[in-house]
Amino acid sequence: MNLGAHMSIAGGLPRALERGKAVGCSIVQLFLKNQVRWAGRPLTAEEAAEFTRVQAETGIRTVFAHATYLINLCAPDEKEWARSVDAFHDELLRAETLRLPFVIIHPGSHKGAGLDAGLERITAAIDDLHRRTQGLGVRIVLENAAGAGNLVGSRLEELRGILERVREPERLGFCLDTCHLFAAGYDIRTREGLAATLDAFDRLIGLDRLRAFHLNDAKKGLGSGLDRHEHIGQGQIGLEAFRALLNHPRVGGLPMSIETPKAEDWDQRNLATLRALRDSGGAGLSGRGSLPPSGRGARSGSGSSRGRSGGRRSGRS
Repeated sequence: MNLGAHMSIAGGLPRALERGKAVGCSIVQLFLKNQVRWAGRPLTAEEAAEFTRVQAETGIRTVFAHATYLINLCAPDEKEWARSVDAFHDELLRAETLRLPFVIIHPGSHKGAGLDAGLERITAAIDDLHRRTQGLGVRIVLENAAGAGNLVGSRLEELRGILERVREPERLGFCLDTCHLFAAGYDIRTREGLAATLDAFDRLIGLDRLRAFHLNDAKKGLGSGLDRHEHIGQGQIGLEAFRALLNHPRVGGLPMSIETPKAEDWDQRNLATLRALRDSGGAGLSGRGSLPPSGRGARSGSGSSRGRSGGRRSGRS
């Protein structure tokens, strides 16, 4: 299976894998350091080795990272932009040490400088980062934004604009967040609506460039611009979009991570809901919020296959 969740790294990076195993994850997304601080403590060889050992013990073979929220690759201020590029470079190196395939990052905010300025800033950032990481396996994966304020990347055309500008587009991947799509005005509530959105992505960017999905329902309505995640089937999107996505012939097998609110046993319940939606095309689940009983159906799967010989933990672009 290819379903999992973003897990806490409190107590050390290996603990995220143990937490993921405990709630039934087949894949795990994690932060590489404290997400609200610029600097992180050094990643020691001992911790990296323990990470490898724990990953083997848990059987979670697909692991990837999400960048910290302070980083803004679209920043118009030169000092903030340079600090962001340096911070993200550090995270890419951490991911490479752990042999993770990619790090997902939000494009950022142009802070009123305008979309074109934001696109130029993030293009320069990616080009610089590609230069610094030449020869490494880790990849940059851009996530679509929800659309509020001056955020770049809420429209697929904006993501295409970045892809067209960078010098090495073949090294750039993408992640789609269902809540962000809906908040940005893409009506994915029906099978037809989801198909139209994926067709647009394929036409503008290419489904072959997709590396992962974030599966989140939305607290707010269509086109709200608000990044407010809700439990699967409990929000404004409903179950049909997730049913269609999980059973999609081209992208249904990609790594999919929930980022739903952390409370009680909701990770298990959300993952069980998603697995039930996949089984036989979701037979037996219908209507908004039809959740299975707490704690059931969240068995751990084997995850995706290794992307290269030598044990890289997930498929590379």
